[in-house]
This record gives sequence, C-alpha cells and structure tokens, in this order.
Amino acid sequence: MRFAEFAINPWYFFPQVLFFWTAAILTAADSSPAPVASTVSRITLDALVADVLKNNPELEFYRAEITAARAGRKTAAQWENPEVSVEVGGKRVWERNGPSLGDGVAWSVSVAQPFEFPGRLAIRKAIANRQIDLAKLGLEQFEAALGMRARLLGGAVVAAQEREAAAREVSQRFQSLIEVLVQRDPAGVTPLLDQRIIEAGTIILLRRASQATREAQAALMELNALRGRPPETPLTLTGSLPSVSVLPTVTALNDVARTNNFEVRLRQVELVQQGFRVRLAKNERYPRVSLGPFYSQEEASDEERIVGVGLSMPLPLWNRNSGNIEASEARLQQADALLRLTWRQVERQIAEHALALRTQIDEMSRWRADAAQQFREAAELADRHYRLGAVPVTTYVEMQVRYLDALDTLLATRAEALEHRQQLELLVGMPLENIPATYAAPSH
Repeated sequence: MRFAEFAINPWYFFPQVLFFWTAAILTAADSSPAPVASTVSRITLDALVADVLKNNPELEFYRAEITAARAGRKTAAQWENPEVSVEVGGKRVWERNGPSLGDGVAWSVSVAQPFEFPGRLAIRKAIANRQIDLAKLGLEQFEAALGMRARLLGGAVVAAQEREAAAREVSQRFQSLIEVLVQRDPAGVTPLLDQRIIEAGTIILLRRASQATREAQAALMELNALRGRPPETPLTLTGSLPSVSVLPTVTALNDVARTNNFEVRLRQVELVQQGFRVRLAKNERYPRVSLGPFYSQEEASDEERIVGVGLSMPLPLWNRNSGNIEASEARLQQADALLRLTWRQVERQIAEHALALRTQIDEMSRWRADAAQQFREAAELADRHYRLGAVPVTTYVEMQVRYLDALDTLLATRAEALEHRQQLELLVGMPLENIPATYAAPSH
C-alpha cells in the first residue's frame, strides 16, 4: 500500500522534472541563433564625402566624355585614306578618211594620297587637345560640386538628428511630468491648467521631432542616391557640424579664383580653342593636294603603256572660305566676352559669400563655446525645480522652448556658414585652409 502510494505521488518526480526542464531551457538558449548584427552603417562626414565621390553613378558620364574626347583627338591626328581611281574603256584607231586600223581596250588605274596644307593637321590636334582639357575640367568641376553637395546634405542630417534628439528629450520630460501630475489630486483650476499647458507642449514637441526626422530622412535619401545605393539604405552620421573661425580676404580669394575657378578655366580653354578654330578657318582657304602614281594601257592597232605621277588640287577661285573665317572670328569675340562676364560673376559671388560668411563668423564668435550644453543644463534645472514647486509652469515651459529655439538657431547658423564656406571653396577651387587667412573673428 505504501509502495502504491509512493509510486503515484507526483511530488516524488518534481525534482527530476525540474532538472530536465531547466536543462532543456538552457540547451535551447545555447542553440538559439546569434542575434543578427545591425546593418546600419555609421560613418563620419568626411568618409561620407569620400564614399559619394567614389560610388556616384553620374561620374561615369564624365569619364566617358573624356574617353570620347580622346577618341576625337585620335581621329584628328589621322591622315585621310588614299583614293583609288580605275578607268576602263574601248579604243578604235583609223586613218583619216580611211579604213579602221583596229579596236582594243584602254584602261588606267591611279592611287592618290590627299595631303593637308601645312599646319592644318597640327591645328586640328590642338583643338582636339583643348576638347580633352574641357572634358577633364568638367569632371573636376562635377566632383567638386558633388563633394560640396554631399557635405551640405551630411551637415543637414547631423543638424536634423541633433534637433530631433533634443525635441524628443524635452517631449519625454513633458510626458513623464504629465504622468506625475495625473496621479496628483488637483486642488483648484491652476494645477489643471498647468497640466493642459504641458500636454499642449508635448504635442508641439512631438510635431517638432517628427519634422526633424523627415528632414533627416529626405537628406539621407538624396545621399543614398548620390552614393548609388537604394533610398532606404540605413545610414547614421557621426560627429558634428564643422565650424569656421577664419576667412581669407576677398582680394586673396579673387587672386586664387582667377587661376583655379572651374568656370573661368573652362572659359579660358574655350577661348584658346576658338583661337585655334580661327586659325583653322584661315588655313582652309588653301586647298589640299592629292599626289600619287598612275598607270594606263591602251591596245588597238598597237600597244601603249604610260606610267607616271599625278597631282590634283582644286583651284580656289570662287570659295576663299571667307564666311567661315568671319564666323570663327565672331565666335572668338563671343568667347572673350563670355570669359570677362564669367569672371565678373565669380567676383560678385565671392564677395557675396565672403560677406555672409564673415557676418556669421562674427555672430558665432559671440557665442559661448558650450552654449548648447548650458541651455540643456538650464532646461534640466528648470524641470527639477518645477517638480519641487520652486518655479511656475510658465518659466518651466519657456525654458524648455527657449532651449530648443536656441539649439535651432545655433545649428542653423552653423549650417549656413558651412554652405557659404563650401560655395567659396567651389568658387576658388581649393579649401580655404590652404589660402593665407588674413581675417579672423574679433575677440569679445
């Protein structure tokens, strides 16, 4: 009886069941697949620009343009193919007022090589070389503009991420405060109104964070397109917006831009190329010459063979290429005028961006180095003292909003300064750090 009771007692098997159950759980945990690593790439702003310049799909267009220009130079340097002429006919010989003496075949063959007037081939090579220079400058200009765009978009992403993080931080602070206020028993209308003010602020802050998120997502999609990646490719940028503290003078910027600006260099190459076109048009007043051997044979009453060298050329009587010369000279004047106009535009753009950047440098020089951190600490201080009842709700909410407004202003000013800096670097064709800086922000 005791054995039967002992056999059917479930508590006897409880330790064994617990042991095997625990072992099964541990075995399942050990055999579970390892967590998948995050595929989100985290890169710096400089690494992002390098990635864009390496993988942008539009670069292939400009590289192909260089290849086409080199192929054009190869064509310009080639001689014309020789011309082969064959003539076949019949010949009949007879005496004057007499009988026919015989019939036969007459034929001739000649090979002539056209030769350009001296100097024409060299001019065409020079024109083709300038076309290669234009294609290379086009690639350099596109790479500079592409790097500038990538840096600006990266700065916009970094700024949007900072604004989003700050807005969500304050909104979470508001939400946690609402949870505390809801648990309290409101005594009067003032606590209820304070709660509604904070709830309204939470809604506004969530909207603000969502806008910053959309701005960052839009910039990231464009960056992925520049990188040749799908728009939804995850990407996280690290670091902060670079700051500018010194700026070369407008005179120094103009001196560098006169030789390095891409638009000016393009117009200079076009002017030189058009000068060669004028020389080519004047050279084409003189005809080309075809020179080569020939052989002819005639058979009738007798056999006749002729071997010699032939020379042929058109007579420049009616067409002296005057129309093309006048058109080329007019294009040369246009190229010269376009070069001067381009330089005036570059001067104006340099002055505009330099003035704007100098103003922003002066503005940023008045900031404290840790201004954003101080505003953040002040917002946290207001939150703690409001919970203790030391500050009213108006001061609390005002401090939170002012913290976000100040952060937006700081980031917007830095982003605008970065844009003007990138525009200046594109205009002068080199980083501003490589130019002697003779202007610095005033000390305060």
